[in-house]
Amino acid sequence: MSATLSTHVLDTETGRPAAGVRIELFRDAELVAAAQTDADGRIGTLAEVAPGAYRLVFHPPSPFFRRVELEVELAEGHYHVPLLVAPYSCTTYRGS
Repeated sequence: MSATLSTHVLDTETGRPAAGVRIELFRDAELVAAAQTDADGRIGTLAEVAPGAYRLVFHPPSPFFRRVELEVELAEGHYHVPLLVAPYSCTTYRGS
């Protein structure tokens, strides 16, 4: 049994994908995976992991948000977790 995780980052100030954004996945204090978004602001598969609790860390292109951290509980299956970021606001959701 495994869970897969993909993501993308959209710069809502410019209405464009955010390329080159570092994203890290931790389980407890252990770094499980890390990658940077491509030219389309996406990471197709950040990781394939065992189900459990993880911490997803985005380092967005924002003058205010130095990093955005999410704690997620992954069960078996695929998860897509995007980040929409502007200079002074951000939001995320579970995509499909």
